[in-house]
Amino acid sequence: MHNHRFHCRVAKLCAAMGVSRSGYYKWTTRKVSKREKSRKKLVQRIRRIFLDSRRLYGSPKVTQMLHKQGRKISEKTVARMMKEQGLKSRTIKKYKATTNSKHNLPVAENVLNRQFRPEAPNQTWVTDITYIATDEGWLYLASVMDLYSRKIVGFQMSDRMTKELVLQALDRAHQQQRPTGEVLHHSDRGSQYASHDYQARLKTYNMKASMSRKGNCYDNACIEAFHSVLKKELIYLERFKTREQARKRIFEYILCFYNAKRIHSTIGYLTPNECERRYRKAA
Repeated sequence: MHNHRFHCRVAKLCAAMGVSRSGYYKWTTRKVSKREKSRKKLVQRIRRIFLDSRRLYGSPKVTQMLHKQGRKISEKTVARMMKEQGLKSRTIKKYKATTNSKHNLPVAENVLNRQFRPEAPNQTWVTDITYIATDEGWLYLASVMDLYSRKIVGFQMSDRMTKELVLQALDRAHQQQRPTGEVLHHSDRGSQYASHDYQARLKTYNMKASMSRKGNCYDNACIEAFHSVLKKELIYLERFKTREQARKRIFEYILCFYNAKRIHSTIGYLTPNECERRYRKAA
């Protein structure tokens, strides 16, 4: 009955518009297939972005990547399409902080004071140590981040958590970036950072020391957030039989993915490398 009514309406409409019924049906079919083709293209694009992110991006980052490619679409639509396609971020959330601040070494003031937005690269660096489980035992990672671009400018790994570990990470950062002015260097109060050798190296490199307040994890939040991301997006998703295997995967993740490909919300959904390049180009 409903079908009959619908076809009668179509017949009246076609007569009024002076077109044939078969022409109308062809037009609607073409319109539907065009919309379907467009939808399939969008699904392919979403899938490509998701797989390119190593199956790590959720709908907010996939949406931002589509915007960067000139495709304006709501996050709600992307989330629905990802769910339909079974594209679920494989990150795992669990995180534990580190470093021992129970020592009698002198500590610096909190000069940084949570001012996390410097105006240029190589003005403020933050650093921390985290640890990674392997079947051979712990592997320790010391990282140095440039707060302007969120780029990891230096890092070092070792089976021991020593001042040499953090010194080598700092040396690598300095060799990589070659800062010309004074750099504000922020860390927690760990004995490695408070050590005489480390503080002397900061002076050699014309860096001003800043340290988190006692028991306040938010003072060094940006570098701790990076270590949390590293664990969610790599460490907790794999089992490392050897320290060497973990070392290779972390090296590749930081240089090839985190710095070069992973977009970051706090720097306008650019990658750290892009952010630094844009500043240098504008300057």
